[in-house]
Amino acid sequence: MPLSNVSIDGKRLLADLYKLREFGTYKTGVHRPTYSKVDMESREWICERMREAGLTPEIDGVGNVIGRGEGDGPRVLLGSHTETQPYAGWLDGALGVMYGLEVARAVGRGVDVISFADEEGHYSSFPGSRSYIGAFSEADIDAGRNKYEGTTMREALATAGLAGRRRVAFEPGRYKGYIEAHIEQGDTLESTGEKIGIVTSIVGIWAFRITFEGVQNHAGTTRMAIRRDAGLAAVKLIAAIDALFPTICAERTVWTVGRITLDPGAGSIIPGGAEVVFQIRDADSEVLRRMGAALEGLVAEADKGPCRVALHNVSRSTPSLMDAGFQDALERAAERFAPGLHQRMPSGAGHDAQWLARVMPSAMLFVPSIGGISHHWSENTSDEDIVLGCQVMATAIAEILAS
Repeated sequence: MPLSNVSIDGKRLLADLYKLREFGTYKTGVHRPTYSKVDMESREWICERMREAGLTPEIDGVGNVIGRGEGDGPRVLLGSHTETQPYAGWLDGALGVMYGLEVARAVGRGVDVISFADEEGHYSSFPGSRSYIGAFSEADIDAGRNKYEGTTMREALATAGLAGRRRVAFEPGRYKGYIEAHIEQGDTLESTGEKIGIVTSIVGIWAFRITFEGVQNHAGTTRMAIRRDAGLAAVKLIAAIDALFPTICAERTVWTVGRITLDPGAGSIIPGGAEVVFQIRDADSEVLRRMGAALEGLVAEADKGPCRVALHNVSRSTPSLMDAGFQDALERAAERFAPGLHQRMPSGAGHDAQWLARVMPSAMLFVPSIGGISHHWSENTSDEDIVLGCQVMATAIAEILAS
């Protein structure tokens, strides 16, 4: 099938992104927490842009913003999210929503656009996309709590003016599928000089808490031989993990100690307690199982020492495969506009697409991140790469709709 001659308006796309950046500007990035005043203002602005693009917008009961076009289908759904990590980047998520809006204008009929709420997990894990596919209950809303300042999700929804609104659900049969654009959030594309990443899969993420129970005591008068130092036990286990994991991991497996907490955390007190927040990520479920079993073994061995050590499962997400046909369409479009400068690659970060893939064919397109930086206010992508990525996406969407 010949590729479409659809053409986006790069200046209009960049103007929209720059305007969205003004909602919560922090240095060269953005601070736009979920359900904050500035977040809700940005969602209302997105509704205005959707309306101007010929879509009918709605903000639902969890904050999802969806713009629907005329007609029942077949259509494609495009989007991502627009809230941010604290004091972080301006493109993470926002790029995909603005791509969706520009593609809807360029392609015309057949495109709906969505901005999912709280992909960044201020209150819960992917509440917007999970709600949309029917996997986020009222009990989940009741359990949601802001991880930074403790506000309940119910309270935040009420303050944001969303209490009592219906929650929008996907309509079976309306869509050929969902496609999400995003900055890469790593340096793979930049380091190879390539311009487009076509995502093959989204990693599964296994998250844990590891707790250590020792004995709090005086740092100056307690002999080393009798100490039960929870902090030292935590450091030793982390070192053991980093010694073993490189020998059993896959090529793209990553693991992270995200937080170490000592109790009471004073310079002259031997810690009586400690907690480590730990993650493992890979696109292969078998690798995750292997790494998880190894972690269990290391914790069991550490528990034989002077401190009690326990492993607590926080969450385990399943790797999601992206639709092969959509990948092919994105690759054909990439070859037209960036010949030889594209690659297929897994996503090392979680995205709303992993949840949409449970109910409809889904795919993702990446553009380069300068320096591989993300979740920081210096995150950036060149204007040229932003426009190129949107053109590739529009061409692929036009082909998908015509097939």
